[in-house]
Amino acid sequence: MSNIDTPDADQVFHQFLDLVRFHRQYARKIIDEQGIKPRDLSILRFFSETGAATVGQAQAYLHKSPSTTSALIASLEKAGYVTRQRSQEDNRVVIVELTEAGHNLIATTPLRGLPLLRRNMRQLPNERLQEINDVLAEIMQMMGANNEQ
Repeated sequence: MSNIDTPDADQVFHQFLDLVRFHRQYARKIIDEQGIKPRDLSILRFFSETGAATVGQAQAYLHKSPSTTSALIASLEKAGYVTRQRSQEDNRVVIVELTEAGHNLIATTPLRGLPLLRRNMRQLPNERLQEINDVLAEIMQMMGANNEQ
């Protein structure tokens, strides 16, 4: 027995496709309007929210390798969005901060897409996060992506 309000597999699939399309369109819009990749904007938002942070903290936020994170930060420094300096307490630690240009970019770029999702998910109760995590794990398994990183 089927309830008319219950979505079928095609409806759910198309909702997922709409989500993927939105993500792609938002990424293109950020690149076109701001001249920066969404991942770069994401790490700038991280520095905006945390203030000064270490490269290691940025790496944890991005879930990327140390070399990828360092290269990303180097390109943002070259573009004038961040500065890097060695910690006075521990010379091995590099501290990253937004420049005025970085702050201006964040202030003029609307918060949407994955950064908004990340912020909103922090507001959810743990039970809801577990439900969402379980569904996403199931979707990844259905797509054959559960063994890839």
